[in-house]
Amino acid sequence: MAHILTAVSGSEADVVPISRALISVSDKAGIVELCTYLASKNVELLSTGGTAKKLRDAGLNCIDVSDYTGSPECLDGRVKTLHPKVHGGLLGVRGNAQHEKDMEENGIGKIDMTILNLYPFEATVAKGAAFEQCIENIDIGGPSMLRSTAKNHAFTTIVTSPDQYDEVKACIEEHGGTTLAMRKRFAARAFSLSASYDSAIATWFTKELGEESPVVTRVYKPEFPLKYGCNPHQKPAGISSLLNSNLPFTVLNGTPGYINLLDAANAWLLVKELREATGLAAASSFKHVSPAGAAVAVPLTDVECAAYEVTPEAAAKLTPSALAYLRARNADPMCSFGDYAAVSDVVDEDTALILKKEVSDGIVAPGYTPEALAILKSKKGGKFIVLEAKADFKPDDVEYREVYGMTFSQKRNDIVITKEHMTKNVVTKGGLDALTEDAIRDMIVASICVKYTQSNSVGFAKDGMMVGVGAGQQSRVDCVKLAGRKVTTWYLRQHPKVLGLQFKQGVKRQERVNARVRYIEGDFTDEERTRWEAQFETVPEPLTASEKDEFMKKATGVTISSDAFFPFRDSIDHASKVGVSFVAQPGGSVQDEQVTNCCNDYGMVMSFTSVRLFHH
Repeated sequence: MAHILTAVSGSEADVVPISRALISVSDKAGIVELCTYLASKNVELLSTGGTAKKLRDAGLNCIDVSDYTGSPECLDGRVKTLHPKVHGGLLGVRGNAQHEKDMEENGIGKIDMTILNLYPFEATVAKGAAFEQCIENIDIGGPSMLRSTAKNHAFTTIVTSPDQYDEVKACIEEHGGTTLAMRKRFAARAFSLSASYDSAIATWFTKELGEESPVVTRVYKPEFPLKYGCNPHQKPAGISSLLNSNLPFTVLNGTPGYINLLDAANAWLLVKELREATGLAAASSFKHVSPAGAAVAVPLTDVECAAYEVTPEAAAKLTPSALAYLRARNADPMCSFGDYAAVSDVVDEDTALILKKEVSDGIVAPGYTPEALAILKSKKGGKFIVLEAKADFKPDDVEYREVYGMTFSQKRNDIVITKEHMTKNVVTKGGLDALTEDAIRDMIVASICVKYTQSNSVGFAKDGMMVGVGAGQQSRVDCVKLAGRKVTTWYLRQHPKVLGLQFKQGVKRQERVNARVRYIEGDFTDEERTRWEAQFETVPEPLTASEKDEFMKKATGVTISSDAFFPFRDSIDHASKVGVSFVAQPGGSVQDEQVTNCCNDYGMVMSFTSVRLFHH
């Protein structure tokens, strides 16, 4: 059994004044300002190499570590700070008689603060550097000083990031030194950084050997707390970023919740990919981590304008972003109630004005005009959540998730859905020639939409917008039936009898939306019918089953996409009832021939994409 060391006792102090600091940083952001402040407090500065040069160029006096220790840097700089005068100064326990005696006898002075960054090993690997260069960028002295300082945090302060500099200055200004509470926090972060750094080296080295990594260490930096998790009883909850990385969004307004942020991440990826794949402004409307609607900017017909309560003149003036969100919101406006929106382009005033009149929780976009931001910040009494997506954010290739003591990892689903997926393997009669450009666009829209929909899922699209999304069903045909019902409702919202409903003054927008859907469905209880009829100037005549069927016979040009193969023809049979003309699916079922023959029977055009898009 390994020998366990006992604690070394010394004096105890909450506030430790800083008289000498050791500085060695690769990230030099803010270091001159911090050291200028320390020098103004009569702190002696020790430094090495490029850091020392930068401080001297700024007019600061600093002592080279080699002069301080009496030992020159050697071995191509591999040995700079590995010296008893450095580590003794960091590890010496203040107030411990033996330590004080050893330090005096060996000429070791106390070092109260270490400010350092580690060599940029991960950045070196990311640039594709040769094995030998990566090895040279493994920091030895930095982690050693980091651990020595952090271990002796009762007396020494370890500072490892520019984002800590302001806190250091504020603490010294207020207390005359660093507090024990701050030193403990900084030490904990330093040990986390050390673990993350060593894990990155071990993972890279093992991959170079072609083996599985022996250990994976992921270190998180808490960014902000959340009110609760999925449910109010799930506390505490919070959002963290990977250490030395950033969050993908900046919060411009409001206080996002757990589910808000899950919606925002998925909604943003969806519209970002739609924009890249189609070249058109895109928008999505999310609820509970699945899209209620998604669309690209395609002009509205006059009938759609009437169904969506916008005049043709106003629709013609809409910007692409506003048009995309108007379509996305009207795919399923009942389900979009209280949505989280995403827009691929900078949000302008037109888009903000559409959002202003809708019941919505928040939005994510790459930017906002000043006018749009002012409108959105005033929504919900100032509580509307506004997130700005960072254009330069790049997620890791591998993502992790913890569930019930198990950590799952997988390559991120970074497949890019393109036109080629829809055109390379058209398996029905007529082949590629039977596909129109509009159909290809709708196949792309529907496929990217189901990529970010809880599986099993299918999605129906027409004219650049989703008109029915079926999410989270165990049976694929149930997905089709669920989404197909939404398609029928979308179509019937354009029926003359629905468009002609005469509401009383004062009936709110969402109440009108819900009333139209219930009119189409028609399955009222007696109590419900009484309250429903009270919304109208004149009680409407029922929309009969025969009228619905007759109207739906005109449905055509709809695209269906599935996140996995259709195992039987029943899904296609049902899809034929809601105007499906085009089908996109991965293929790969033993029943592919049966499903293909079924599509031919109905005159549908089907493409096998060879890409499964499960999302859980």
